[in-house]
Amino acid sequence: MKKFSEQTDEQLVGSYLKGNNNAFDALLKRYERKVFSYILYSVKNEEVAQDLFQDCFMRIITKLHSGLYTENGKFASWIMRIAHNLVIDFHRQNQGNNVISNDEAEYDLLNDTSVALEYSREKEIVDIQTLNDVKALIKKLPANQREVVLMRFYEELSFKEIAECTGVSINTALGRMRYALINLRRLAEKYDVCMAG
Repeated sequence: MKKFSEQTDEQLVGSYLKGNNNAFDALLKRYERKVFSYILYSVKNEEVAQDLFQDCFMRIITKLHSGLYTENGKFASWIMRIAHNLVIDFHRQNQGNNVISNDEAEYDLLNDTSVALEYSREKEIVDIQTLNDVKALIKKLPANQREVVLMRFYEELSFKEIAECTGVSINTALGRMRYALINLRRLAEKYDVCMAG
């Protein structure tokens, strides 16, 4: 029999459902970093992230035993959708909506707040203000567009990963990004924010 590390997700799920708890441990090890990183990025609080992470895997166990997972080769997408839904529920309970705050994000839409040596101090101040203005504009986007922008530019996920996390098609994720950029340009004009580098 293959070692756990060589088995597919579906094989591990099958083994787990037949009573082999080590198979679930192998699944947990395979995905815990990705799932926890996503949750921590979304909630910005390690303690909350730990709680949601535990909830996520408890929910996965419950759903597996309830027969709510069908073997279609997309176990990773399925668990990321569970994690995503927990994050959305958390934000709804704590903020009244599904806005994911980006106040403490390490990355900015314009990628880099550092200013090259040749820039003057005035240019640096203007650039920082512009980044803050862009953050404010992102917060004005509809929730589903804001979410795609944050995942793409702050978490640096591919559109395939964004689609998997949010449970939509790649075309839908791309469409949301397209409309987000159109809306950001309109908002930039409305609030007189220069988005050019």
